[in-house]
Amino acid sequence: MNIQPIVMPARIEKPNYCSEEEWQQRIKLAYCYHLVDFFGWTESIFNHISARVPGTNGHYLVNPFGLNYTEVTPLNLLKVDLEGNKVEESEYNANPAGFALHSAVHGAREDIHCMLHTHTIPISAVVQKKNGFGHHDFYGAQLYGRVGYHEFEGITLFEDEKKRMLESLGDKHILVLRNHGIAVGESSIEKAIFLLWTVQRAAENQCAAGALGGDDVEIDTEISQKCANLTSQLIRKSGFANEFFTAMVRKMKTERPLPF
Repeated sequence: MNIQPIVMPARIEKPNYCSEEEWQQRIKLAYCYHLVDFFGWTESIFNHISARVPGTNGHYLVNPFGLNYTEVTPLNLLKVDLEGNKVEESEYNANPAGFALHSAVHGAREDIHCMLHTHTIPISAVVQKKNGFGHHDFYGAQLYGRVGYHEFEGITLFEDEKKRMLESLGDKHILVLRNHGIAVGESSIEKAIFLLWTVQRAAENQCAAGALGGDDVEIDTEISQKCANLTSQLIRKSGFANEFFTAMVRKMKTERPLPF
């Protein structure tokens, strides 16, 4: 089944120089930045959400460095190359150093069109633990066999680490940056944020269950694998991610004003 994404129009007009495909991507990515703030997942002005520009070879949209996520609009998003350098004029600056993780994955994985990187408190706590994500709750079970782990090498800035990050990720779509945070990538903005939401919920549940003490009711690995397989199929072949994305945008719009 070919599910078409639903795109809500912005209250600003598309510039003449921008293709319709790029403009729709800009609207969705701007909404995505605002949703990450709406969910409480921001890290001040830091981190990135990147999305491939449709119809281009190696161009991506990212936030202007220094702006809050609530200040991002379809118009002020920057178009950058794989090194995080601006390819179009803008009054804002890019942050090439912070794009190292994104450039590594985008440059190697044609199937990943959007990447999100966060380190919320629950995620930071889980990735600090040797065993990483558990699989004995509803959301954790959905991640079984779907997570790659990358050892901490300090702040992710340097070219030589890219190869090792890609080796750690393999063919997966979730990368734990040990002692740091999480990165998820998918074939669309809607699918990527839905996947991050699942990872965030797994981290929250794991932290809460650990704080309670006592023994967990363990889920058999066959059941966890079944959950992971089903979730992976749903995110790629159904409209779940699109429905989730548009519903969350509607909810956000009713609760806070947006600058576009």
